[in-house]
Amino acid sequence: MVVQVMNKVGKYGSRSVGRLFGGMSDFLRRCLFRVLSVGPIPSHFAFIMDGNRRYAKKQCLEEGDGHKAGFTALMSMLNFCYELGVKYVTVYAFSIENFKRNPGEVQSLMDLMLEKIEALVKEESIVNQHGIRIYFIGNLKLLVEPVRAAAEKVMKATANNNKTVLLVCMAYTSCDEIVHAVQDSCEDKFDEIQGINRKNACNRMIEEREMDQKTNIVSLYDVKESCKDGSDESQVSRAITGCDGHHIQGFSECKCNEVETFKTRKMDKPASNDVEGSEEQHSVIKLTDIEKHMYMAVAPYPDILIRSSGETRLSNFLLWQTSHCPLYSPIALWPEIGLWHLVWTILTFQRTHSYLEKKKKKQL
Repeated sequence: MVVQVMNKVGKYGSRSVGRLFGGMSDFLRRCLFRVLSVGPIPSHFAFIMDGNRRYAKKQCLEEGDGHKAGFTALMSMLNFCYELGVKYVTVYAFSIENFKRNPGEVQSLMDLMLEKIEALVKEESIVNQHGIRIYFIGNLKLLVEPVRAAAEKVMKATANNNKTVLLVCMAYTSCDEIVHAVQDSCEDKFDEIQGINRKNACNRMIEEREMDQKTNIVSLYDVKESCKDGSDESQVSRAITGCDGHHIQGFSECKCNEVETFKTRKMDKPASNDVEGSEEQHSVIKLTDIEKHMYMAVAPYPDILIRSSGETRLSNFLLWQTSHCPLYSPIALWPEIGLWHLVWTILTFQRTHSYLEKKKKKQL
């Protein structure tokens, strides 16, 4: 009996101790974040979640269990970023190159992504707790139908959230993103030029019509001047047509103020050379045209990029957007990533922030 009571006391006591240390941990983390907030905090973190399979091998787990542990690490990192006030988080979840892996592994990853995507919209999920809006970035047509449908459902369900933005790059590479942006820019420019051509054709029709009117009006004006010189009104009037296309019976029908009206129109109408120059100007694809068609156009450029497992390669990730973005590469595999790695990354960012800002301004 005494042993049972002691066991119960020990059980509840361990829970109390756990809650106590958990509360202390939360308090210390908030204090740490407040100290960090004295300096500049990145508004956009980007993560290459590398090392899930190596983690599974290291821990003697099944391959899929490494990715499950990686998802847990991602949720913790999102929670830390929210507490710090970070607005945007981008993660590299699945590259187009990953489709070249073993079909069984690809299918397993697709099933896992479907499971985790559906978990994001559950009421108790971190997404709903923190008001996170989710974008799935990439060539989503390459995904299997259930995963693509689930991704679209999540984007629609979180469309009204505005506190934090999570961008999940799936079926993504920078090369594909740039090609997609250039293609869309060319299509838009082609439609724009077609619209300009239609407008110019209409302008030419109006110009020809006005020229016809000018010919008639000037002829009438010449007739009137000839009559002042003593010419025979009846002979001249039979040789020309009036402004409205009918035979003139007398000069009283000619309204010479139409001559002034035409002159006014002529001065207001742009020269044909100006139209051609405008068309040529509109046919040029500019940097802004391509940037607005990027998959990542919904977010500003990342302030810092973290790749776990100690690798320093970008692996075709955000090549366009990271020209002035520092890369931090902790040795820890992605499921091992934690609070202190994030803190050290922010300290690194704050140390180089002023230098990077000067470089950005020089590029503008």
